Amino acid sequence: MFGPTKVEDEVALNRQKTVRFYDERAKPTIPTHQKQAGFAASKLGVAGSGKNKIFVAGDELWYKKILDPSSDFILKWNRIFLFSCFVALFIDPLYFYVPKIVYGSPNSCVGTDRHLAIIVTLFRSIADLLYFIHIIIKFRTAYVNPSSTLRVFGRGDLVTDPKEIAWQYLGSDFIVDVVAALPLPQILVWFVIPAIKFSTAEHNNHILVLIVLAQYFPRLYLIFPLTYEIVKTTGVVAKTAWQGAAYNLLLYMIASHVLGALWYLLSVDRQTACWKKSCKNETGCSIKFLDCDVIPNQNWANTTDVFNKCDATNDSISFDYGMFQPALFNQAPAQAFLMKYFYSLWWGLQNLSCYGQTLSVSTYIGETLYCIFLAVLGLILFAHLIGNVQTYLQSITVRVEEWRLKQRDTEEWMRHRQLPRELQERVRRFIQYKWLATRGVNEESILQALPADLRRDIKRHLCLGLVRRVPFFSQMDDRLLDAICERLVSSLCTEGTYIVREGDPVTEMLFVIRGKLESSTTNGGRTGFFNSTTLKPGDFCGEELLGWALVPKPTVNLPSSTRTVKALIEVEAFALQAEDLKFVASQFRRLHSKRLQHTFRYYSHHWRTWASCFIQVAWRRYKRRRMTMYLSMSESFSSMRSDGSNGEDDHAPKQNLALKIMGGIRKGPQNLKELPKLKKPDEPDFSADE
Repeated sequence: MFGPTKVEDEVALNRQKTVRFYDERAKPTIPTHQKQAGFAASKLGVAGSGKNKIFVAGDELWYKKILDPSSDFILKWNRIFLFSCFVALFIDPLYFYVPKIVYGSPNSCVGTDRHLAIIVTLFRSIADLLYFIHIIIKFRTAYVNPSSTLRVFGRGDLVTDPKEIAWQYLGSDFIVDVVAALPLPQILVWFVIPAIKFSTAEHNNHILVLIVLAQYFPRLYLIFPLTYEIVKTTGVVAKTAWQGAAYNLLLYMIASHVLGALWYLLSVDRQTACWKKSCKNETGCSIKFLDCDVIPNQNWANTTDVFNKCDATNDSISFDYGMFQPALFNQAPAQAFLMKYFYSLWWGLQNLSCYGQTLSVSTYIGETLYCIFLAVLGLILFAHLIGNVQTYLQSITVRVEEWRLKQRDTEEWMRHRQLPRELQERVRRFIQYKWLATRGVNEESILQALPADLRRDIKRHLCLGLVRRVPFFSQMDDRLLDAICERLVSSLCTEGTYIVREGDPVTEMLFVIRGKLESSTTNGGRTGFFNSTTLKPGDFCGEELLGWALVPKPTVNLPSSTRTVKALIEVEAFALQAEDLKFVASQFRRLHSKRLQHTFRYYSHHWRTWASCFIQVAWRRYKRRRMTMYLSMSESFSSMRSDGSNGEDDHAPKQNLALKIMGGIRKGPQNLKELPKLKKPDEPDFSADE
C-alpha cells in the first residue's frame, strides 16, 4: 500500500548512478526521482557526443568523464581500434621471419635478422600502446545494466558509476585485453632468448612460435566483440558492398599470411633439425657450431660433411623435408625479407585455397598436424569468408540482374503476344530510359517507409527548386510549395509517347523537368484550325485539371483535354494527380491574388491560344473597317471630282477600280467566312470560399 519514501529513493540512487537516453529535439522533462536525487539541469555535466548523450552529476575533469557507448567518439574509436587490430594481426607473424639461414662455404649457420627485428618491434610496440589505450577507455565507458527494469528506447539504464564499471569490466573481458596487450614477443626476442645459455636455434624457434601464437588468438578474438559493438551501434561494419568484400578478403589474406610465415619458420626448423641429426653422427661436431654467433673450428669447417648431407638441392640425400622442400630448395631462408615474405605468402594463399591438396608431407608428426590444420582452416574460411565475399559482390549486381530478368520476361511476353516491331521498340526504349533514370530503384516505396517530416524534407530538397522554375508557382509562399512538393510523383516518357490526347480525360498535371513536349490543338477537330507550341523545362500542361479543381464543388467527372501533348524527346517530369490537386487548389483559394490569376492566364497555353485567335480576328476586323472607311472616302472624293469636271476622263480608270473594290467590300460580309470561334477558357476562381 505504501510506496517508497523520499529518503529511500535518495539512498537507492546514490547506491547506483543511472541515466537515461533522450532525444535532444524532444527535450523531455527530468523524472521526479532524479530531481529529488539532486540531478538538477543546471548541475549536469556532458560526457560523450552525438545525438544520445550521457549526463553525470558534477563538473568533473575530462579524464574523469564517463563516456557514452553509443556516442560518436566511441564509434570512431572502435573503428580505429578495429583497424589497428588488423594491423597487429599482420605484424605479429613477422617475428617468424626474424630467424634466417646463411648458406656459405665451407659452412652454413642459423642466425637472426636484427634489422627486421628492430622494425617489427617498433611497430609492435605502437600496436601494444593502442591496446592499453583501449583498456583505459573501457574503464571509462558506461554499460547497460542488464537487470534494469526501466527501458528507454528498448534499452536499459546506463551505469555511470566508475567503481561498478571497473568491476563489470574486470569480470568480463579484462583478462583477454591484458593478455593481448602484453609485449611478450619483444621481451622474448630482446631479453629472454639472449639470456638463456646453451640454447639452440631450434629451441628458440619453438619458444617464439608458442609465445606469438599464444598471444595471437586473444588478439584475433577481440575482433569479433568489437565488430559486434560496431554493428549494434551503426547496423553494419562496412557501409558499401565493396568495403564488405574487402573486409572479408582481408581476413582471408591474414590467414594466408600467418600460414605462410609459420611455414617459413618451420622450414628453418627442419633445416636445423637435419643439421643437428647429422652433427650427432659426426665426431668432432658441436651443435653450437651451427649458430652464426659462434665461430666454429676451422679444421671442422673444412672437413665436415653435415651440410652436404642436408643439402635440399641434392636429390640423393636421405633426409625427407616433405612440404618444406620448396623453401629449402630455393634457399628462401637466405633471401632478402621481401623475397621470402611474398614467396611464403604465395605458398599460404595457394595451399589455403586448395586445402593443402598439392602438398606431399613426410612422416614428421608436426608437419602432418600442420597440413591437417591447414586443410580444415581452408574449408572453414572458404565456407565463411569467401561465401561472404561472394554475397557482397552479388549485392552489387543484384539490381542489374533484376533488370536483366525483367527485360527478358518483357521480351518473351512481347513475342508471345506478337506485338509489332514498332511497339516492341518503344517498350525497349522505355525500359532502358527508366533504368538510366532510376537505376531500378522504386523511389516511392523508399519514401513511404520514412517518417512524414523526413519525407517532406526530402521532397522539398528534390522538388522545390524545380517547382519554383514554374512561373505560375513562383508566386506562392513556402507553405504552398511544400504542399505541392509533398504530392509530386516522378514521371518518365520516351520519344513519341502521347501524354494525353485531345478529348481524353485529364488525370494529372505535368511539370517538365527536362526534355521537350509538343502541345497542339485543333479546337475540337474543326477544319482549318491548328495551334502548336513547344513545352520546355519549367513549363506545365494539364491546366484543365487545375480549373476543374478550383471549382468549390468539382464534379466527379474529370475534365476533357483540349490539347494533344506528345513527347518530342525523352522527358522527365513531376506529375500532380487529380486527387492531390484538390488539396492544393483549396490552398490556392486562400491567396486572393489578382497577380496569381494573371500569371495563370499568361502561362496557360489555352489562354494563349484563345488570346492569339481573338487578337487575329480583332485585327482582321480592324483592317477591314479601315479599308472600308478608306474606300468610302475615296468614292466620295471621286464623286466630287467627277461632278466638278465633266470633261476630264483621266481619272476614269481609278474611279472604276474604286467602284469595283467598294462593290466587293459591300458584298464581302455576306460571302467572307469568319475564323472558327474558339471558346474562351474557364476563369479560375482563386478567391472563391469553401
